Amino acid sequence: MAALLVAGCTAPRPAAPPPVGVSEISERPGERALLAALRAYDEADYAAVERQAAQALSLGLQSPRDRGLAHKLRAFVACTSDRLPACEAEFRAARAEDPSFALTRAEAGHPIWGPVYQRSRQ
Repeated sequence: MAALLVAGCTAPRPAAPPPVGVSEISERPGERALLAALRAYDEADYAAVERQAAQALSLGLQSPRDRGLAHKLRAFVACTSDRLPACEAEFRAARAEDPSFALTRAEAGHPIWGPVYQRSRQ
């Protein structure tokens, strides 16, 4: 019996999937829309952020982390547009999509969305 247990521990592991490159990711419609949302956020084009993040979510982002990021961008725009209930809902959606979702320390300390984020965690 012990030999079977030891043998089971030494079985080869399946090969890890090959890494995915940026060029492959940018070919996916959802991920391409998320990249556009990030660019729009950097350019302070908040209407485009909301549109592109919504499109990214509707097109089906493959990564839970990316889905959380799309909701985070929507939360930031909602908060800065004084739509605090929508902001809180987006933070909750981000965590539902990605249970490990959390703002960075700097983001969580933001005077507008920091308190809403804290409330969404309760």
